Amino acid sequence: MPTDSRSIGAIAGLAIAVIFTWRAIRTQPGEPQRRRPKRRLQSPESSSAAPDEDNGVQDVVDQFFQPAKPTLGQIVRQRLSEGRKVTCRLLGVILEESSPEELQKQATVRSSVMEVLLEITKCCDLYLMERVVDDESEAKVLQALETAGIFTSGGLVKDKVLFCSTEIGRTSFVRQLEPDWHIDTNPEISTQLARFIKFQLHVSAAKPERTVPNVFTSQSIEQFFGCP
Repeated sequence: MPTDSRSIGAIAGLAIAVIFTWRAIRTQPGEPQRRRPKRRLQSPESSSAAPDEDNGVQDVVDQFFQPAKPTLGQIVRQRLSEGRKVTCRLLGVILEESSPEELQKQATVRSSVMEVLLEITKCCDLYLMERVVDDESEAKVLQALETAGIFTSGGLVKDKVLFCSTEIGRTSFVRQLEPDWHIDTNPEISTQLARFIKFQLHVSAAKPERTVPNVFTSQSIEQFFGCP
């Protein structure tokens, strides 16, 4: 039997023993009395005292055995089916911007995605990728990621942020890396990769018309992992 199971069983046994001992002490008769006391009528308040105490004990037991809520890290590992490598596009998933042209002006990391992103880097080899139109856009993206703390707080390094000039280039990156999961917003790329990648997450506000069994759809990666 696993150590955790033995520990839980021992604690449960101890809790039950304490409860029964307490009840036994509470109900144990006192010293014999020479004169039998007269029977008194109990008031509604006194008659309900014992059930209230029993309910309080039961509440303690229920709270003690209540299953612990899974952490975000546990949820991430479970939803990724223990996958070890993840590739993910930046636009519309990690960044607020949705087109390469917008990146020429600015790059903004979505604050709501950071917690999930950091949990993914703890259990997976994560690669980020995007199509850009110039070197200045690359610099803006890297600076935005660095400012958000993804390179210092997580397991991601700048060498794992990849850039290309075409959508075909991003598809090629994914196929070469052979991840367990790929996250994208382009339904055509998801369809093309369905034969080669075990699982995919298509990030979109609307469900695509064409779906395949190994491609999941969500409005955001935060929503996919159950974040508020």
